[in-house]
Amino acid sequence: MMEQTTWNFIFIGLTFAVYIGIAIGSRAGSTKEYYTAGGSVSPFANGMATAADWMSAATFISMAGGIAAAGYGASKFLMGWTGGFVLLTTLMVPYLRKFGKATVPDFVGDRFYSNAARLVAVICAIFICMTYIMGQMRGVGIVFSRLFGIEIWSGVLIGGGIVFFYAGLGGMKGITYTQVAQYCVMVFAYTIPVVFISMIITGNVIPQFGLIGNYIKDGIDHSVPLIEKINQISLDLGFKEYTGSSANKLDLFCITAALMIGTAGLPHVIVRFFTVKNVKAVRKSAYWTLSFIAIIYLTAPALGMFARTNFIEEINQKKYQSAPEWFKNWESQGMIAWVDKNEDGMMQYRAGNVFAGKPSFVDSKRLENGPRPVSNEIDHSSGNEVYYDKDIIVLANPEMAGLPKWVIALVMAGCVAAALSTAAGLLLVLSTSISHDLMKKIIKPDITDKQEIKFARIASFGALVIAAYFGINPPSSFVAKTVAFAFGLAASSFFPTLIMGIFSKRMNKQGAIAGMISGISFTLGYIVYFQFITDSREFWFGISPEGIGFLGMIINFIVAFAVSSFTPPPPQEVQKMVQEIRIPKGAGEATGH
Repeated sequence: MMEQTTWNFIFIGLTFAVYIGIAIGSRAGSTKEYYTAGGSVSPFANGMATAADWMSAATFISMAGGIAAAGYGASKFLMGWTGGFVLLTTLMVPYLRKFGKATVPDFVGDRFYSNAARLVAVICAIFICMTYIMGQMRGVGIVFSRLFGIEIWSGVLIGGGIVFFYAGLGGMKGITYTQVAQYCVMVFAYTIPVVFISMIITGNVIPQFGLIGNYIKDGIDHSVPLIEKINQISLDLGFKEYTGSSANKLDLFCITAALMIGTAGLPHVIVRFFTVKNVKAVRKSAYWTLSFIAIIYLTAPALGMFARTNFIEEINQKKYQSAPEWFKNWESQGMIAWVDKNEDGMMQYRAGNVFAGKPSFVDSKRLENGPRPVSNEIDHSSGNEVYYDKDIIVLANPEMAGLPKWVIALVMAGCVAAALSTAAGLLLVLSTSISHDLMKKIIKPDITDKQEIKFARIASFGALVIAAYFGINPPSSFVAKTVAFAFGLAASSFFPTLIMGIFSKRMNKQGAIAGMISGISFTLGYIVYFQFITDSREFWFGISPEGIGFLGMIINFIVAFAVSSFTPPPPQEVQKMVQEIRIPKGAGEATGH
């Protein structure tokens, strides 16, 4: 029988071979193919590619981990990330596609008739994409750490090299068809294990029914709904009810809103809709995208609950010496730790922190009682003895449930696909913002197409180096939290500017520039202050850094409208262009009759 490592190498190796083969076969030969895949992608294929581009490591790895840990409190990710797509596809994408520009900074520069506005948009795109890609690199590092038994930093470097190869080589054309393959890997890797686990825990083959089905253990139906069982277990261990939430309601609203609005302002998602032929194809593509996203998002709550059930049953009140193999494997990589506070040799999983801060470990070797933390004080005020990184839940869940080795390998391949697909899309936006919007439109307008693509590839390499550093040293160890910062930056900068650019003829360049600068500066400053400068959690109005983008968006709108009110209106040709963007093709202007 093959070892788990062999299965992992087979699945990862096969998927990598497919991705690289597609990249070589789809190599971009022109700037149009590099930026928009020549505008020839079918709505069905683009819908699948967009779903893969958008469903990042935060979706695949972190979302279910957050649901497993926080229950109802993690619903902000489900509501925010899906709701944002409705805003994107109804309020923005059809109009941007009709405008015909390949990038968000290109639209901003032309709509607001200003290279200064274009430059501000480029800087915003860089901040957004760099923050987002940090989370993807972290996700790649976690997967490769488990896959090869190496340090996370080594995994980040391996993943970065692979992304650079097929993103830099094929551009949007190569990325699009690679992402179609990656979505197929992701959807099978996400759903197949949940089906297996649902049958084991509830006897239901459909996970969504298993979510409300009866709890089964050792083949015995206990006639207790699983959701009721996990609520009671959570209360017994000192947690809040799994279906309840103790979160600050204002903060929960702001995070959900920031994720939703940020989704509608993400440049790497918006640009995907420029790869289809026309506005009609954009709407069809959006339909397919939402359908493909729904498959995974409707499965995530079940996966989170099953993972929490398995984790508690496998760990709590069990002797450390007889801990399951998966626990020891993750422990050796510093992703799980046990501290025997009461010296009884039993692992006690309870509410509360194990350490006073984030744990760091001596090395990757397991000591007698687990890797010993250094430079961290034990939090003796809590009875909890088990620390785990929420990002491992999806990866560890099949092992917890004792699923076949090929299923575990499939999940590994899916996690890699999720991180690489989004990282590639972000990398393309970064490179095009620098090569097309900065070099071609501002610094060196006379460069050739060949030189422009060369600059794009150089920019890709530079961006990956920086992203790899922050993937190794992220602002938050939880991937979804790091990604949430990117959504906040997009919500406070691009979303208001794009909305005003489409629907307000009066919005001028002075207002747009002032709005973008004030919105993203406030949001970025707030995030940096509370993540890097102070350990205080005395947030303004209780709004955390993940949700501050919503307030940044409001500031953007207010500043933009105030400044535009006291400055000259846009030229008549710009106002006419804005009006024409909103008129359906073939329709005349309204006559009032």
